Amino acid sequence: MTVTIGRENAIAVVTVENPPVNALSQALRQALVNAVAELDADAAVKAVVLICAGRTFIAGADVSEFGKPPQPPHLPDVVASIESAKKPWVAAIHGSALGGGLEVALGCAWRVAVPSASLGLPEVKLGIIPGAGGTIRLPRLIGPAAAVDLVTSGSPVSAKKARELGLVDAVLEGDLRTGAIAFAIDVAEKSSPPPISDRVVPAVEAGFWESAEKAVAAKAKREVAPLRALAALRKASETDFASAMEFERETFLELRGSAQAAALRHVFFAERAALRPPELAGITPRDIRSAAVIGGGTMGAGIVAALRDAGLPVVLIERDEVAVERGLVNVRAIFAGSVKRGRITQSVADERMAGIIGGDDYGLLGDTDLVIEAVFEDLAVKRAVFETLSSVCRADAVLATNTSYLDPGAISEGVSYPERFLGLHFFSPAQIMKLLEIVPAERTAPDVLATGFALARLLGKIPVRAGICDGFIGNRILKVTRAQAERLLLSGATPSTVDAAMRVFGLPMGPFEAQDLGGLDIAAFQRKAARERGETPFAPVADRLCAIERFGQKTGGGWYDYQSGDRAPKPSETVAKIIAEEAAGRPQRVWDDAAIADAVLLSMVNEATRILEERVALRAADIDLVKIHGYGFPRWRGGPMHYAEARSLAEVVAVLEGLAADGLAEPPCEALRRAAQAGRFSALAE
Repeated sequence: MTVTIGRENAIAVVTVENPPVNALSQALRQALVNAVAELDADAAVKAVVLICAGRTFIAGADVSEFGKPPQPPHLPDVVASIESAKKPWVAAIHGSALGGGLEVALGCAWRVAVPSASLGLPEVKLGIIPGAGGTIRLPRLIGPAAAVDLVTSGSPVSAKKARELGLVDAVLEGDLRTGAIAFAIDVAEKSSPPPISDRVVPAVEAGFWESAEKAVAAKAKREVAPLRALAALRKASETDFASAMEFERETFLELRGSAQAAALRHVFFAERAALRPPELAGITPRDIRSAAVIGGGTMGAGIVAALRDAGLPVVLIERDEVAVERGLVNVRAIFAGSVKRGRITQSVADERMAGIIGGDDYGLLGDTDLVIEAVFEDLAVKRAVFETLSSVCRADAVLATNTSYLDPGAISEGVSYPERFLGLHFFSPAQIMKLLEIVPAERTAPDVLATGFALARLLGKIPVRAGICDGFIGNRILKVTRAQAERLLLSGATPSTVDAAMRVFGLPMGPFEAQDLGGLDIAAFQRKAARERGETPFAPVADRLCAIERFGQKTGGGWYDYQSGDRAPKPSETVAKIIAEEAAGRPQRVWDDAAIADAVLLSMVNEATRILEERVALRAADIDLVKIHGYGFPRWRGGPMHYAEARSLAEVVAVLEGLAADGLAEPPCEALRRAAQAGRFSALAE
């Protein structure tokens, strides 16, 4: 049974139980309609409490129904039936009331919530808008300005904030069921407020909607749904309820079949699956109740901050007292920045700093559960750290290296109990970036690998398992991206035209802007290591720029020139001259944005397919998550692999073949050709 009905004297209690998140399946929708009819016919019932079993209120739509034709009763009709019930309904909210769950609550006459509850309409994050009256009832209840913030951001609000907005009528301490029944007894003796659908939207000042459109467009960038949601909110304020409902439903149905919605659904499911990969099902991770970080530089300090944000006590180890103090200053600066931005209070920052012990004595780590090394990217230095850790840490302590390129297996040579070792590749700044590449070594135990994923969940990060190769998943693709971008320079493009084309595609910055921001010397260091391994990386222009110490913004010039105190890139005559010298004798062409994007993006897809075939990545969706959360690939395009499949893998192969024929890209690999024949990347695993 998805719904049961109990009675406490004159109060009926409708309990929803549809694990795990009480999603609005067809069966639940029908059961709610049936409950309204049954209780309307019961003269002994004076009011109804709608409450949910399990860990949450109705948390939204049933994701198993995504992409399928909707089956009646449709959610707008369910909400309407509750709203028009003869007895007042009280929504008793715990956990999350999201999407359709909040729309159901808006159909109730009253709403109460526990302090820990959250409420929101996150549909825009899936490329759609609310489809059961959310954009029409919400502005009638809390006003247009608050409704615009809630609907177009997709972000939930706390119960306290919801009470301030008028979204809930009371925040109840103690047992929710008991409190909700008491609330229902009280309101049953009073006149119910008019249904939200009968209310009018409060008037707004002149120019409100135009200003809101500019603000939403700026935040949404290229995403369609936030602006369409704003249009539905405006319609709700300027027309009658029925007309606004029709407009909302038409918009919802139109967006549900859009390419952006398909891409965002793909990312949604990929993120859910990433947290608990099927190959680790049934494996219990080790307990992590304390942590340590070796190295207090930019990366180490960020990892310390991320661990403290998650509530773990942390020991920060550096080589001497001066370095320890410098590392603590780095961490303190991170929390100070969060205070300045209003993300945390000063008292929270103080509490997080109080949970850090700094020292230069490895003996402090004798009882630590997890130690993460974050020292300089040098094999010998890292090995020395783990030699020391092996002698002082418990045998069951998890030892992890944060490395961007080095082989974790080589780093772990000589580690005692090597089954407890693994790679954890954080992305900088580690306290902000959500991606965590988890890289098991050959002898990493399954429960240690599972511990890496459990840590990611604790830190609020998106974990992706990566096999061992130079650069793992993300940086291996990045190397190809940089090389491909340079090929374009030698065939007629400029750094600014390439960067502009990639921004038009949806990336936050182009490859040359990104290199200038991070520093050209970082990639140069990796190319030097590659050459020592006998490889021949392609970077003729970048190598010359590094030779004259043009390392990017930090040196006042890289691919672009920079004026002191100004990060705005300016075209460089020096760079143009070097490009012209390297391009001499090569065929030149005129590049447009689409052709540039194809040359760069499809080369990324080509290399990613090799990564997939080699099992460095286990799933195409994992590669999408790496590029979205680590490198700024536009979420609304679904990641490079989803983009390629949606576009047609056969077309991808054809475009790459044309570029390769002109010497402008690597030819499509055999794995990509096989995937194109099947029309999907998943065929490579079959």
